[in-house]
Amino acid sequence: MHQHYRTQAIFLKKEDRGEADRIFTVFTRDFGKIEVNGRAIRKITSKLRAGAEIFYLSEIEFIQGKTRKTLTDVLVIEKFLILRTKLHRLRTAYQIAAMFDKLVRGEEKDERLWELLKETFERINDSLEFRVSRLIGGQASFVIYYSFFWNLLAILGYEPDLYYCSICRKQLAAGKLYLDINGGGLVCAACFTQHQFGNTLQLIKTDTIKLLRLFLKKDQVLLAKLKITSEHKADIKKFSDSYLATL
Repeated sequence: MHQHYRTQAIFLKKEDRGEADRIFTVFTRDFGKIEVNGRAIRKITSKLRAGAEIFYLSEIEFIQGKTRKTLTDVLVIEKFLILRTKLHRLRTAYQIAAMFDKLVRGEEKDERLWELLKETFERINDSLEFRVSRLIGGQASFVIYYSFFWNLLAILGYEPDLYYCSICRKQLAAGKLYLDINGGGLVCAACFTQHQFGNTLQLIKTDTIKLLRLFLKKDQVLLAKLKITSEHKADIKKFSDSYLATL
């Protein structure tokens, strides 16, 4: 007889299989990231349909077969309906789910990852967050996504040192700073002139580093008061993409 397992889960991805099945990628509170098969779930008569949808927070039950896990029960806890009402919120939810799925591997319980993912979806779904101070529309989505992104890297052990030069270990001061694309650390202007790096360094603005520090501190109050320009957004995206490529 198969053993039944129950846990809370957030649905990240779905893929149709066969005539009526659907494979879900979910992150669970007790088992980490897993794939479960919703057998015949696409049929209108399926009792599992109501609680198994992308970005739902649900309590699920599954059994472990020889080759895969099969969903046996679903009870929806939170549908996060508000995040589906605006395109920029929904786009952010898809970005977060895709990045989480890309970086988080293996079936391993991690309470910090669970709380980060749950908290992030709650923020996207929070109407108030999109009305506070300067956090309006696209800016709120930008802050939420990159706060999530950098805290995800930190939990996974990839947090960069944003305070000290990776070469001389002196505290970084305002001025020209560089990302070492090969090493993943920051390099001060003095070390840049003293060492031969070739084309492996990327210039980073001081304001970009300040924003990254706020993301990692989860200082939402201060972030809400900032006016983040399109230039800031472009710099953060460029730095984040470059840093991700070093991992």
